[in-house]
Amino acid sequence: MTQTEQNKTIDNNFINSKFGKVFLTLVSVFLVFAGPTYVVYGLAEIIKVDLAASFGVGIALFIIGIFMMRYLIQKKIIT
Repeated sequence: MTQTEQNKTIDNNFINSKFGKVFLTLVSVFLVFAGPTYVVYGLAEIIKVDLAASFGVGIALFIIGIFMMRYLIQKKIIT
């Protein structure tokens, strides 16, 4: 077994485990909903980052969350 095949087996075991499914679902939901709201607020008000930069980070997190959710739906992890 090569290193690449071994990495794929480890990845598949994590995704197919109950903990992996729940964890990836929660991360994607956090990125979609909390990324553009709480993260933007935290960066702008608490850490005092420029508002435009915090909106950019929020939009990036939202897009990452959408792509992650799409991946999970395609792999039938979320039904």
